[in-house]
Amino acid sequence: MNTNEQPQYEGAKSEVERKTLDQRSQMDELSRLRHSCAHILATAVLRLWPDALLDIGPPTDDGFYYDFELTHRFSPDDFARIEEEMRKITKENQVFEKSIKTRDEARAYFESKGQKFKLERLGDIPEGEAISFYQNGEFVDLCAGPHVMRTGNVKPGGIKLLRVASAYFRGNEKNPQLQRIYGTAFKNKEDLENWVKLQEEAKKRDHRRIGAEMGLFAFDAEYVGPGLALWLPKGGVLVEELEKLAKETEFQAGYVRVRTPHLAKEKMYRTSGHLPYYAESMFPPMEMLEEDERKKREQLLEKRADLLKLAESLGNAISPNPAGMTPESIQEEVNRIETEAGFLGGRYYLKAMNCPHHHRIFAAEPRSYRDLPLRLAEYGTCYRYEQSGELFGLMRVRAMNMNDAHIYCTAEQFADEFRAVNEMYLKYFKIFGLDRYQMRFSTHDPARLGQKFVNEPELWKQTEDMVRRVLIESGINYVEVPNEAAFYGPKIDVQVWSAIGREFTIATNQVDFAVPARFGLTYRDRDNTDKTPLCIHRAPLGTHERFIGFLIEHYAGNFPLWLAPEQVRVLTLGEKEPLVNYAKGIVQELRSQFVRVEGDFGTNPIKAKIADAEKARVHTMLVIGGRDLEAGHVSVRLHSKGPQGARPRDEVIAGILADIRERRA
Repeated sequence: MNTNEQPQYEGAKSEVERKTLDQRSQMDELSRLRHSCAHILATAVLRLWPDALLDIGPPTDDGFYYDFELTHRFSPDDFARIEEEMRKITKENQVFEKSIKTRDEARAYFESKGQKFKLERLGDIPEGEAISFYQNGEFVDLCAGPHVMRTGNVKPGGIKLLRVASAYFRGNEKNPQLQRIYGTAFKNKEDLENWVKLQEEAKKRDHRRIGAEMGLFAFDAEYVGPGLALWLPKGGVLVEELEKLAKETEFQAGYVRVRTPHLAKEKMYRTSGHLPYYAESMFPPMEMLEEDERKKREQLLEKRADLLKLAESLGNAISPNPAGMTPESIQEEVNRIETEAGFLGGRYYLKAMNCPHHHRIFAAEPRSYRDLPLRLAEYGTCYRYEQSGELFGLMRVRAMNMNDAHIYCTAEQFADEFRAVNEMYLKYFKIFGLDRYQMRFSTHDPARLGQKFVNEPELWKQTEDMVRRVLIESGINYVEVPNEAAFYGPKIDVQVWSAIGREFTIATNQVDFAVPARFGLTYRDRDNTDKTPLCIHRAPLGTHERFIGFLIEHYAGNFPLWLAPEQVRVLTLGEKEPLVNYAKGIVQELRSQFVRVEGDFGTNPIKAKIADAEKARVHTMLVIGGRDLEAGHVSVRLHSKGPQGARPRDEVIAGILADIRERRA
């Protein structure tokens, strides 16, 4: 916030970070078009509701939005009217004209318009950066651009308003609640129609709907709490299979498994640096003081109170100062006491991340260079207090089981370890049939060292160069994204596209050159000196919750055989005893091989039995009639693919077992 602006509202909690001028200059053509549509939307709203107050209107991955404060409550019933006004504005072919104002001129302008949120946004513009406005027709907005040349560059048939949502100013629930209108825009009507069809298909694949239909998971806000998933038996199968895959893969790659508690003392997260900066994403602390700690804290707080009284008396110049302390030295001692009191065991936090716990495991025993690389793996449960408005099925939850591991290594070992992690990602992509993916390599901003990023310029350069070199040498498809690194080092976010082209962030691979030193982690090197290891944070399968949500939508619930909750169902044409006994023998043989198989031997017609199995998304149906019994065959039917013909029983069972064992797609 610039010192010339007086803040009226609470600071940002969860808000899209303001793009730099350099980032804006690299905005692609479609993003410029959508950014322009946000201004066209605001122009239309002001024409229809002149008393609307404006906040911001950025482009998004799927379109654009604009936030308004208005007594009228927007609804989809308003969309046709707003879209018609937007089409008029495009036909007016208004020029997007840029102008520059001084800070005082900008403030005076928005004060004259009563646009209080725009006044607040002035403080977001750094000192020395020009304060630019864009005008199209009668509409003027605080904006750094860029835009298309004219509103006429936007095709009327390429615009569509999508939905209305609530959004707190700056993403903070203590601020006014605004109305957000979402829209999308494409270069032409055809592209828009193709996108709409894709969205319709995405609705059919919505993991929340399919999850309910298949009985995979449930949420119980009343008794359990929002964002806390309950895995039902069939969903538990998915969890177990993914964990089994990860454990097998990691064992082969030389990982060792550990387990850590679900909570830890405040000191843990202050040492790691997550507190106080990450506190808003963590559940509130629990007070649990032991008796001796309680007494010590009381003594410290009494001493703190005495010091504050002394400081007050010095300020009033009433009492003598026999201790010879200055206001500055008193404040230093107060700060020290507060820190010491905070470290007295009483405050515990639910675990929001596994890494500090793994650091303490590393520190539990003396380490030598011979022990490195040390790869610690855990499916650890983490808890994060996501805002209620941000919870979304399995994609945004408050409790998550993370496919986490931390690799402690020397600088010389780093390239091989980082490359091996990336190769593990590629192996998983092949298993799940993910043909389209991209690694987002996030680097730091030198201008924000000591603020958003650890102030170690040489280590940033060294580790970013190392990561970049590994990516290039491995021939991995990646893009470099500035100013999005973790606070302790560069990272890679793994983007994948589902079968219908929807983009997801499913995993991360991070370099940490800062936090191990905070915990005093060292190993004894060949030269008999103590050195701090590098740490690689990696989670190729992300969390069970998010990854399974992605897989549900990717497969539309039609999981491959190895992953399907119900892999096989044996169906009989009738209920004659020899037929049923033959079918039960197949069920028993498959179960002895740990195949998830059920039998349907009742009196229902075979069409009804098949329909039930199809509805349940059973992967493989083995249909058995009199001819199959006589020949020792089974007739195979695959979900959504129909009959595959009759084959010998042993051949079919061997094929099922091979498909499961090899995790064929």
